[in-house]
Amino acid sequence: MAATARWLPTITKFGTLRLVGSRSLSIAPQLFSGHNRWSKIKHDKGKEDVSRNALVELASTYAERFQQAVRSKERSQWSRGIQEAVKIENGGDPTSNSELSTLMAQAKKAGLPKDLIERAIARGKGVSSSGDPLQTLTVEAMLPASVSTIIECQTDNKKRTLEDLRLLVKEAGGMVTPTSHLFDRRGHINLASKHELEEEKVMDQVLEAGAVDMDIGEDKKSLSVYTEPSETASIAQSLSSSLNLTRGSSEIVWVARPDSVINMEVVDEERRQALHEVLSQIEGDSSVQAIYHNAA
Repeated sequence: MAATARWLPTITKFGTLRLVGSRSLSIAPQLFSGHNRWSKIKHDKGKEDVSRNALVELASTYAERFQQAVRSKERSQWSRGIQEAVKIENGGDPTSNSELSTLMAQAKKAGLPKDLIERAIARGKGVSSSGDPLQTLTVEAMLPASVSTIIECQTDNKKRTLEDLRLLVKEAGGMVTPTSHLFDRRGHINLASKHELEEEKVMDQVLEAGAVDMDIGEDKKSLSVYTEPSETASIAQSLSSSLNLTRGSSEIVWVARPDSVINMEVVDEERRQALHEVLSQIEGDSSVQAIYHNAA
């Protein structure tokens, strides 16, 4: 029996494509004629080279698409942060909106184009880049693994956006249905410290400022604070002053109620993957501003 080599495509856990050599046994009779044997080897090698080149090109294409998706997601995050800064501080003028000014500088440094920054500021004001008013749309849906979701959008065509999202949810096996009763509306503030935070001291200041909840990061230098929506800006200013903290992003969010949270560790891999895929597809819609869910 003769051993022959084959190249098989394998998707790694990082989503990239690599070639893995494998060997299989063949019971085909061996050829003893030197000329015929060389012709067969040359022919088989040519086919293997073509297949291998095709797989290498496919791997390169997947890698390029992955990088494009990462860049697109980063741009979306910067754009949404700028929009929230305009909404919360009630102004698109960076000279009078310190948070907007900071975010714009950071976004430029990260490579966000000027036209996308201007578009994000316009959307924060509720208009398109051409000045036409945008409509706000909230879609509530149940996704795979019974995960409840709230999707917030800004669009110049409410009907089209609603139809697009309904189709994505339906194709994933979910359904559009009320879910907001499983969430609370909250202001969310991110703050940072140059030194490790003392939990008791921070908690006293957070409670005194009137916040609803707080969470100190694992590094002990980052702080997340949840507030009533109308008090977000004032509490952010108060805590940054009293605790000598640097203000990060502030936004109005939906927070899943503790008794509604779904532990994804007990959900099978197929449904976890289905959930991940549909959330990625929804996030890719240019009208989508934020996605909230109760999966943990």
